[in-house]
Amino acid sequence: MIDLHTHSIFSDGDLIPAELAQRAHAAGYKALAITDHVDQSNIDFILPRIVKVCSLITKTGGIKVIPGIEITHVAPVYIAALADEARKLGAKIIVVHGETIVEPVPAGTNLAALKSSIDILAHPGLLTEEESRLAAKKGIYLEITTRKGHNYANGHVVQMARKFKASLILNNDAHSPADFVSGKMAADIARGAGLNNDEVSAMFKNSQSIVRKAIL
Repeated sequence: MIDLHTHSIFSDGDLIPAELAQRAHAAGYKALAITDHVDQSNIDFILPRIVKVCSLITKTGGIKVIPGIEITHVAPVYIAALADEARKLGAKIIVVHGETIVEPVPAGTNLAALKSSIDILAHPGLLTEEESRLAAKKGIYLEITTRKGHNYANGHVVQMARKFKASLILNNDAHSPADFVSGKMAADIARGAGLNNDEVSAMFKNSQSIVRKAIL
């Protein structure tokens, strides 16, 4: 299993990065990305620390830990610049907190994110056809999530991704050890959202591909 959307105490997670990684490793995970919430106020504080600790943890073996961030509740006009700053600060995976139906995310976030240099649009909610086409064109991954609330729109995301041939990945959006679901549960959640077995396998391979590129 791989989780490319997790949170530590640098935002709203329960654990310091080292324990987050160790708990994931104990749960059978081979890789994870630490993608704490950022905006303009904290990106320069959080990201260098995540970059440092991810390198140290990965060197000890057992689990690959990739530095990233999740741009969260930022006005759409600022997303592109913040993504560019994140790259310069060492983020290997850039996630944007999409327009989930359970939070008041600014309208236009999905589209602005997909026009930017990002990797994953998390829990994008009621994704439009325009957004789905753009995700497919730019190779930006759309997230299927195991997280309660955000996962209410998983079925819609699957339908739109399938229609426009956009790529999917599955993440836990883990904030605590209990959020690391088993491989079987992850596959069952994906099938429950409408994916067939071949599509589930392809989705898991997408996560592996992201990890390979991130650790080059």
